[in-house]
Amino acid sequence: MDEGHQDDLARLLREGDEAALGELLTTRIEEISPADARQVFRNPYLTAVLIARLLGSKRLLASYEVRMEAARHPRTPQIVALRFIPGLYWADLVRVGLDMRLHPMVRRAAETRLIDRLPALAVGEKMAIARSASPGILAVLRNDPTPRVIAALLENPRLAEGLLMPLLASESALPAVLAVIAGSPKWSVRYPIRLALCQNPRTPLDRALMLLPMLKRGDLESVAANLRLKLPLRRRAQLLARGGGELRI
Repeated sequence: MDEGHQDDLARLLREGDEAALGELLTTRIEEISPADARQVFRNPYLTAVLIARLLGSKRLLASYEVRMEAARHPRTPQIVALRFIPGLYWADLVRVGLDMRLHPMVRRAAETRLIDRLPALAVGEKMAIARSASPGILAVLRNDPTPRVIAALLENPRLAEGLLMPLLASESALPAVLAVIAGSPKWSVRYPIRLALCQNPRTPLDRALMLLPMLKRGDLESVAANLRLKLPLRRRAQLLARGGGELRI
C-alpha cells in the first residue's frame, strides 16, 4: 500500500465521525496498521463499541501500542482496561495512575502494579517515577533508602507535606535521606518539616544545628529536653531558648 493512501487512512481514522469510523473498522480493518490504530484513540467520536470492534482484530490486539492506548482511553470498558494493565511498561503505568479521566479502579490497578514492580527497577527508573508519580506511589517511594530517589521525589509537584512527615518522624530513616530533605531549599523552609528534622535523632548533627536557630522558643525547649537527641544539639537548643528571640538565624 502506498504511503499517501496509508496517511489518508490514518487521517480518516482520526477525524471521521462515528458512522465513518464504524465503517472503517468494519470494511478496512485488515488495512489498519498498529500505528493507524493509535489514531483511532484520538478520535472524539470513538465509543466503547468501536473500541471492542478494533480490539476484535487479533493482529492489532497483539500490538503493545494498541493495548496501551486502549488501557489509557476513558471509553474503554473497565474490564478490558484492567486486563491490559499488568502488561504495561512502568512509564505507562505512571500515566494511567495520573489520568483522572479513567475509572478509579483502573488507576488503582495501575498504581498497585507499579508498586509491585518498584523493587526490581533501577535507581534511575525510580527517580523518573518519583518526579512525576501520583501520591499513592510517593507514599511508597518515600521509604526508598536511596538519597537520589528522595531528591527526585522532592521535585514532584504532587508531593504534600503530609506525605513527608511519616518519614521525618521515623527513627529508622537513613541519615543520608534526612540530610537530603534538610538541604532542600523548598522543603526545609517549612516549619513542620524543619521541626521534625530537628526532633529526629537520625538527622545528621550538622544539618540539625543549621535548622535549630529557626525554631520557636517552645520547640527549642522541647528539643533541649529530648534525651533521644545528641547532647550538642540539646545544649545548643537550650542556649537558643534562653536567648529569648524566635526565628533566629
